[in-house]
Amino acid sequence: MDGLSAAASIIAVIDISAQILSLCSQYLAAVKDAKKDIERFQKKIEVLNKLFERVKQLSDEGDKTGLSTVHHLEGSLKDCFLRLKELETRINPSKARKTIIRLRLRDLKWPFTSKDMEKIVVELQKHEQDFILALGVDQTSLICGVDKKTDDLHQKIDLAKLPIAKGASFNSHMEEHNARCLENTRVELQRHIADWAKNRDGKSMFWLNGMAGTGKSTIARTVARSFADKGQLGASFFFKKGERDRGNAEKFFSTIATDLMRRLPTLIPGVRKAFDADPQIFERGLRDQFEKLILQPLSEIRQAPPQDSELVVVVDALDECDRDQDIRTILQLLARAKDIKPVSLRIFLTSRPEFHIRLGFRKMSDGTYQDLVLHEVPRQTIEQDIGLFLEHELEEIREQRSFSPDWPSKGQIQALVEMTVPLFIFAATACRYIGEERDNPKKRLEVVLRYQSAPHVSKLDRTYLPILRHLFDDEDEIDKDRHTSEFREIVGSIVVLESPLSTVSLAHLLGKEKDDINCKLNLLHSVLNIPAEEDMPVRLLHLSFRDFLLDPHKQGKSPFWVDERETHEKLASRCLQLMSSPKGLKQNMCDFSGPGTLRSEMDQRTIDHYLQPEFQYACRYWVYHLEQSKGGIRDGDTVCTFLQEYFLDWLEALSLMREVSKSIPMIDSLRSLINLDNIVKISGFLHDSKRFALRNRTILEDAPLQLYSSALIFAPETSIIRNVFNGHIPRWVTRLPKVENNWNASLQTLEGHSDFVGEVAFSPDGQLIASGSWDRTIRLWDAATGSCRSTLEGHSAEVYALAFSPDGQLVASGSGDDTIRLWDAATGSCCSTLEGHSDKVTAVAFSPDGQLVASGSGDDTIRLWDAATGSCCSTLEGHSDKVTAVAFSPDGQLVASGSWDDTIRLWDAARGSCRSTLEGHSDWVTAVAFSPDGQLVASGSWDRTIRLWDAARGSCRSTLEGHSSLVSVVAFSPDGQLVASASWDHTIRLWDAATGSCRNTLNTLKSPPVFINAKNNGLYLESNVFFGFLANFEQIV
Repeated sequence: MDGLSAAASIIAVIDISAQILSLCSQYLAAVKDAKKDIERFQKKIEVLNKLFERVKQLSDEGDKTGLSTVHHLEGSLKDCFLRLKELETRINPSKARKTIIRLRLRDLKWPFTSKDMEKIVVELQKHEQDFILALGVDQTSLICGVDKKTDDLHQKIDLAKLPIAKGASFNSHMEEHNARCLENTRVELQRHIADWAKNRDGKSMFWLNGMAGTGKSTIARTVARSFADKGQLGASFFFKKGERDRGNAEKFFSTIATDLMRRLPTLIPGVRKAFDADPQIFERGLRDQFEKLILQPLSEIRQAPPQDSELVVVVDALDECDRDQDIRTILQLLARAKDIKPVSLRIFLTSRPEFHIRLGFRKMSDGTYQDLVLHEVPRQTIEQDIGLFLEHELEEIREQRSFSPDWPSKGQIQALVEMTVPLFIFAATACRYIGEERDNPKKRLEVVLRYQSAPHVSKLDRTYLPILRHLFDDEDEIDKDRHTSEFREIVGSIVVLESPLSTVSLAHLLGKEKDDINCKLNLLHSVLNIPAEEDMPVRLLHLSFRDFLLDPHKQGKSPFWVDERETHEKLASRCLQLMSSPKGLKQNMCDFSGPGTLRSEMDQRTIDHYLQPEFQYACRYWVYHLEQSKGGIRDGDTVCTFLQEYFLDWLEALSLMREVSKSIPMIDSLRSLINLDNIVKISGFLHDSKRFALRNRTILEDAPLQLYSSALIFAPETSIIRNVFNGHIPRWVTRLPKVENNWNASLQTLEGHSDFVGEVAFSPDGQLIASGSWDRTIRLWDAATGSCRSTLEGHSAEVYALAFSPDGQLVASGSGDDTIRLWDAATGSCCSTLEGHSDKVTAVAFSPDGQLVASGSGDDTIRLWDAATGSCCSTLEGHSDKVTAVAFSPDGQLVASGSWDDTIRLWDAARGSCRSTLEGHSDWVTAVAFSPDGQLVASGSWDRTIRLWDAARGSCRSTLEGHSSLVSVVAFSPDGQLVASASWDHTIRLWDAATGSCRNTLNTLKSPPVFINAKNNGLYLESNVFFGFLANFEQIV
């Protein structure tokens, strides 16, 4: 083989895989006790065989240099061949043919154990992924006519390394053992789904919903396999609650995009372009990822073969995604897939019928989706399908154990059917339990059937109690109590873990011997997915097992009941102990060369070596477990001690794990747990730690070890973090720079815009900040972490005005292109464009009920728009110059407008008539605001003053003087007692609304315009900075 070329290697792999397939067929005919292992192995070999047949076909049809990526993997090709040759030798030993002939296929034994097969399948899958990705790049080059040079190879292969959710695809190793529909079951349902997929004029989404245990995921895996076999599957994503990547939406669209690229190589150039334009695209909001990685690349495909013009995306268990808002966003974005051309996506989706999901579907336009409710399928159909399933599974058990043909009896099967309907999970769990090798299936079947007539027993109890009680049947009370206690500790931890761990990691986290863990879990294969490899995570086979164990109604009634709060408390404690251990957190824990080492230069294998899975778990989730335990934090306790010793090291670990964005929410969670009886030290520490983390977010992300040098060195002199961790400053820093005495008002700087930021706005709940820029975009930022959620693109000129709707679901933007756009704050998609002004739109505001949008323009008018329909309700005319400010009164009856004609006008919102004109300013009016009770109007002007007006009479109550430059923003405090004003003299002033006296003056950054937001019983401010970023300030009142 050493002398073979890549082309010869491909032929060799095809030949050897064909020989293996032939041998597998012989084993399947002869062997009874390893059929599942043989079938798994055979499927993997079939995939490799077909893959290399495709490579050979392309190579025969065209220029072999067009497959340079595949040919470049010559070493991998040879490794693959050698491994297959080794496997072929194992299953075809010397004289095997004579043996088979002599024994007539009897007594032939499969040479691999199930544990062996686990490792072999994983190994073959790695080869498969390498060659699929390489083939995808080559096919793209052949189609697009790209000249593929060897120098470009690694760059193109890097594109294949998108951040994907491991195990989320239907054919992943993690999903491989999960059930699919048996032949002749769910026939009508599968036909219904197939007809939907074939109907090009039909609805673009199919929602299969049903209560827990009705078989949704089994159906999803089955239809995904069916679509894949027919060449219709574009991508798949199987959510899984409690799994890091599969339990949330962070990698949802990047995983879908990766699957689509494998299916449609012509997609690769578009994704490559998106990545080149924004290397951080995979960390952006869901809308940005969907549009840049899927929508735009698909739309840019010039022409697609007929068989690729419609592809199906299968999404399973959407309800197991951990954020309701992300679920809503996913639904809204997937609904847009129907309009993509020339390749359109059909979406098959399953979930429980949770309220927020039902609501998401109801908000879709008519004709977008059709649904089918599993638990409403006729009982007769469900009984028939479950009966066929039970007969099949019990027949396999009978053959394996060589039982007589009359076991089980028809009566026993019918009794099981009646116990099961409508929950397929009961049937699957019962069969796994009955068929386990360590006991007599006949006795186990009798144990299950005892619960048929048990009174007041729920479906979940009938599913799991026979299995769990059977664990301790032969034990005395002392042993039973000890073992149930260990069960609750070990299995209870597994069901509440936020992300699954292997038995090795679980043992380290819980402080137990690995053998103790294995002994307990070996009895639970019926309810847990326990891999043969010790480093693979243990998973629940079904979420209903978690529901069963944590059911609060079982407290004091079931020995298996798990106290969720107590289990979280123990896990939080174990996480802290693990991080505080001698092998835990420390400065430069991966032993990198120096403080200047960039995160991008750090070898991931080195990080994974030093930061083992259980250690990473502890760093990520200790705060989560503490929060779920509903405990408090007080001065001098374990949490306080841990933070004062290891806070910087913990931040370093999060940086190494690329989880910096999680640090701020975790600190906020800790602050919410402070015990009010004793808070002095820990409260100050956590406040300072948040300021420190926000200030140094960029350092944390780019150069983790700079935490101990530049981050500490440039912290304010009175910073608690600086003083507590002063000893971490490197000894070679002999002269410290002069720094500010305390933290200033600026919390963080948000960078991303490429031009002047002219407007900012807070969402009503304070969680989002919207910024409008002269770069023609709006950005939505996470107010807590400073990360950019999404970029809203569509305006063709500068963005001058922004406003959130009262419910926070919409963002209105006014632009120099003379339009207002309404955007969905969750998805970032444009809902409507409001056209009618003849000059730039410089001010926008929502009415208190969110039904109207007011806009002020350079055309001297105000327009009122219907937010739902986008139609113009009225045009308010009267100003003689540009309108630069608008505001609604709290009751929505009045609209105030400020203009360059030096006046404020109050308008009747219903009639559109002018109620009064407020005159007094000697220069342009730039800002207006109503007091919370609607009795006062505040106005700011280029004449450097603020005026307070009586809204009913139109008279001037007082003139507030003190600014030395124009006043750009005014706002009332929530209680109406204070007025805040921001000026181009770089100050914010707080005024007493009753007396007009100045209460306080706050210096801001050197860039003057400031947005002031009244929320949470205080005033907050944002500074619009000229150079494409903005500063987020803390509470000023």
